[in-house]
Amino acid sequence: MKTFLVGGAVRDKLLGLPILERDWVVIAETPESMVELGFRPVGKDFPVFLHPKTHEEYALARTERKTAPGYKGFTVHASPEVTLEQDLIRRDLTINAIAMTPDGELIDPYGGQQDLENKVFRHISPAFSEDPVRILRIARFAARFAHLGFTIAPETLELMQSMVNSGEIDALVPERVWAELFKALKEQTPEAFFTTLRACKALERIFPELDNLFGVPQPERYHPEIDTGIHSLMCLQQAVKLSEKPEVRFAALVHDLGKGLTLPEYWPSHHGHEQKGLPVLDKLCARLRVPNSFKSLARQVMEYHTHCHKAYELRATTLTDALQNLGAYKTDNSLADFLLACEADAKGRTGFEDKPYPQAELFSNAALAANAIDNTEIINSGLKGPEFGEALRRLRIKAITEVINSYKSL
Repeated sequence: MKTFLVGGAVRDKLLGLPILERDWVVIAETPESMVELGFRPVGKDFPVFLHPKTHEEYALARTERKTAPGYKGFTVHASPEVTLEQDLIRRDLTINAIAMTPDGELIDPYGGQQDLENKVFRHISPAFSEDPVRILRIARFAARFAHLGFTIAPETLELMQSMVNSGEIDALVPERVWAELFKALKEQTPEAFFTTLRACKALERIFPELDNLFGVPQPERYHPEIDTGIHSLMCLQQAVKLSEKPEVRFAALVHDLGKGLTLPEYWPSHHGHEQKGLPVLDKLCARLRVPNSFKSLARQVMEYHTHCHKAYELRATTLTDALQNLGAYKTDNSLADFLLACEADAKGRTGFEDKPYPQAELFSNAALAANAIDNTEIINSGLKGPEFGEALRRLRIKAITEVINSYKSL
């Protein structure tokens, strides 16, 4: 039985990065012989097996032939006659087509080591263009490796552009788009995912709501970077510094989608963009089947980020009601994540990256004060329904007024 470590495990080992999972390719075996050796079959579309002890994946060497549009339109051929080189050439990038023997010997028929040294993403063969998911994968690799200096080979970027122009990109299904975006959001430089898609013109096809923001100006006084699209990616950069949660990063990225609806004659002002963007966000989330935890936080940030920025100017009644709508009076709330996304927005501007954001503290302390009120009296009063709610609201307003006054006296 000839086995070779392949793919990301070899790549990351050569880069000196932690190896999160190992994939193996097997030469000169059959599904029957793998089962006889104790391996458990798990592959649906092609022969993949789990090792009886390590539970790592072992796939039979295979070739693929394009038979229909989209990323599932392939016929797979796996047999003992398929060579390691034939298996490797069907992969996407040269850096992912390096194999290693159990003794540590490298087999690199397509120049992956050199491209690793030069920090280049380069496709192996024209067959790259047969699978639109590969555009998303390169974008995700950019999100993971951009901080190391990796770039896309010009001929590979050109091929990606041709895939977009031919309509191959339109075969992507929502679940796969979200899966790659979710992974990218957890990487060190997720903004590179979007700049890569924009470079090959795929952003306007996959995330038109975000693509629409590029070229839309904002008031230079508040946004020296001016461009709303650039601002959105800067917010994402800041969110990475503030939180490891992909929900916070997503919310910071999409909070200004409403500015893409402003008519040019009103530029650079974007009055009411907070509310106008909500249907746009809902449409995006529905199309990509974004999980509710992402959608709910993104809606909160979109609708109330301006309230947070103007915390010191808000009346106690307005702040009380905003916190109510944000769910801040519930035990299980996302106020901390909301405040982090708002801070990312405030710092996602040229020259504001290191500015403090005291508004978050005011919002947080107001919520703490409102949650600490003694409501025994109104509980014992017998009030019910709206009357009870209004009495509770008045108590919260009183507590929050004291918090606001304490900040004004500083």
